[in-house]
Order: sequence, then structure tokens, then C-alpha cells
Amino acid sequence: MIIKRNAEDRGHYQNDWLNSHHSFSFGNYQDSEWDSYRALQVINEDYIAPASGFDTHPHKDMEIFTYVVSGTISHEDSTGGKGQIKAGEIQLMTAGKGIKHSEKNEDPEVPVHLLQIWIKPEKTDLEPTYSQQEISVADKKNTLKLLASPDGGHGSLQINQDFNIYASLIDAGQAIKVGMESGRHVWVQVVSGSCQINGEDAEKGDGVIVSEETVLDIQCPDYGAELLLFDMA
Repeated sequence: MIIKRNAEDRGHYQNDWLNSHHSFSFGNYQDSEWDSYRALQVINEDYIAPASGFDTHPHKDMEIFTYVVSGTISHEDSTGGKGQIKAGEIQLMTAGKGIKHSEKNEDPEVPVHLLQIWIKPEKTDLEPTYSQQEISVADKKNTLKLLASPDGGHGSLQINQDFNIYASLIDAGQAIKVGMESGRHVWVQVVSGSCQINGEDAEKGDGVIVSEETVLDIQCPDYGAELLLFDMA
């Protein structure tokens, strides 16, 4: 089964400092057909203007993953976690029984482009945690680089769900083809470029569900692509 979530059909919110596209219901955007996908609750593609950002606000019982595409975002939270997440870096935050955090673009001139992903955890009321990691271009080149996993294996960040997050930078003319285990489901989010996912054309902002298939086949015959891949039970 292949289902495509077209970029232009996503929800959209914009004010004087934030331009955001929502793959699932979020805030004032509600879509009963796209409330979530299994444990995957939110995929927001955010463009944050210079010298602006999200003031301190609370979260509870959610795994929050941030992938910075360009620019630098400054993070601070109630666990004491603090730092700057630059393009090519990732952060994972367990909101658990409650956490407060802020995400600010402190650069006076350069905007930030990032994807924020929320995953429903297996358990509630976990202790809040924060982790951050740099991922090189070479690590993602023409392969699936594991970013987060339940056991934190292969240098990945640990997530409290039967859920794996991968990133890939695929060159034009290259392809990735891997087997899919029975009972697993995949969402591929195209960050940039274009590709074919099990024969389905996909471009920047599109999401593609691959479910009840034996093979995941990503082809980039004409153009390169940057992808995030979510593998879940």
C-alpha cells in the first residue's frame, strides 16, 4: 500500500515571524483524515524569521524530534538543556511528565528552516530528557543513516517508542532499496529535491506512506533528494 500526502494539501499557518506547514492536524488546522499516522503525531515544516522564535512553553508525554535544514536554532529547557542546533544537527526531547522549553532564532539576518516531529511515547510520565547530535553529510550520503531508535544503537539517540528515524541524502542517479519486515510501516518525508518511492513521484514537502510492502525502493533517477524516513510498528 502506497499513500501520498501532497505538500500543497498540508495545513498552513503564517504570521510575521513563522511560516509553517502541517502534515497532520495541529493548532487551528484540523483534518480528520490526517490527524496522525500510527505513533507519528506531528510533522511541521517551519521557517522562522531572524531574531524571533518560540517563547518558553510546556509539553507533556511526547517525544519531540527536531531536524535543522538550514540556519541555527537556540534551545533552552527546564531540564537544564541548553545549546544551539545548527544545520545538520538533530535534537530529541522527551517531554514525559512535563517540560518547558524555548526555540529561538537569534541570528539578526538569517532565517531558520527546520522540521519538528512529535512521536507518541510507549509510556506516560517519563522523566524529561534532552539530547543533541551532529550528523555529517557523509553519514547520510546515499544511505539510510539511523538518527534515533528504541535502544540507541549504532550511535543513534534513544527514543521511547518502537520507532526508528533515518535521514538520507541521495545523489541524482542513485537509489536505496531495502527489505521491509512484516508489521512495519514507513513514512518518507521529502525535505528537498525529488525522488520516486515505490514508484510514486514525490517532491519537497510530500510525505509517502509505505505499508504492507516487502521492499522499500527509493529511486532518484534525475534529481537528488534529502529525506527523513520514519519506520514504526
